[in-house]
Amino acid sequence: MADIHFTPQLERFLACPPATVAGETVADVLHRLFDDRPRLRSYILDDQDRLRRHVAVFVNGRPLKDRIRLSDKVGPRDRIDVLQALSGG
Repeated sequence: MADIHFTPQLERFLACPPATVAGETVADVLHRLFDDRPRLRSYILDDQDRLRRHVAVFVNGRPLKDRIRLSDKVGPRDRIDVLQALSGG
């Protein structure tokens, strides 16, 4: 099972404490997490199940490679971090 952690900024909108979730890919982990926390889905994925532009995901500190299908593999002791990307000007 992978450990998934969320940026504190998401706490402004909804509760999203860390979780331990089974799955072989980032998509598996996220979709299983959304089964228990359905409101979190719209903050992370768009209507085509792709990561929103302002969301960054890291697996063990490395940026997610597949932002469309979320097919990056995860192992039982991996850590997934979900962050809101910063922008501005």
